[in-house]
Amino acid sequence: MDDDAILVERARGGDFGAFEALVGRHEGRLYGIARGILRSPEDAEDAVQTAFLSVLEHLGEFRGEAPFSSWIAQIVSNAALKILRKRRGLPLAAPLGGEEEEGDIAHPEFIADWGGDPARLAEDREVRKVLEGAIDGLPEGQRLVFVLRDMAGKSVAETAEALGISRANVKVRLLRARLALRERLTRVFGVPGRRLEASHDHGGGRSTPAAEILRRYRESEGGAA
Repeated sequence: MDDDAILVERARGGDFGAFEALVGRHEGRLYGIARGILRSPEDAEDAVQTAFLSVLEHLGEFRGEAPFSSWIAQIVSNAALKILRKRRGLPLAAPLGGEEEEGDIAHPEFIADWGGDPARLAEDREVRKVLEGAIDGLPEGQRLVFVLRDMAGKSVAETAEALGISRANVKVRLLRARLALRERLTRVFGVPGRRLEASHDHGGGRSTPAAEILRRYRESEGGAA
């Protein structure tokens, strides 16, 4: 199978099949990032489509200095944060996530013996629904930091800038979010014999097809091919 770099080069050359392959390869992860920020399947789908429209428009600017997956994760997280601010009537650079968090880090009450990593679990369809619920249950400040750092791959500095909070607060919130998620998930997966039904879609039975992205792109260009 072609890797991302080859698909990107083909897509730059006008091969829409290559672009469709990129969409299919990454849309599930990008949806998870947008869904974690927005907690709305519909808004998350809008953010993903906006992100791929931006990719389509700016693919020639991608220089390969970072992996393609990291580049598009930055784009979709920024698109989702923009939607979140717009939803609340905030300026684009307005801080998000509430007041600075202080105080000691509470030790989780329940930690089972398992090796799950919440960020990696986001890629497992069988547990994605449980993980989404656990992420949704976090305080917003912790949720946004977790999604930006552990799912979108932003640095501490980038996360602090995106949310308008200090780097120290990013670290505190991330640790609290990771501990809370681990506790909540081990209450499910630490129980012997408990099984989950597999889920084979990325939310609500919907998708973000490449053809729809291309249609919207063409409409934005005034019907140009």
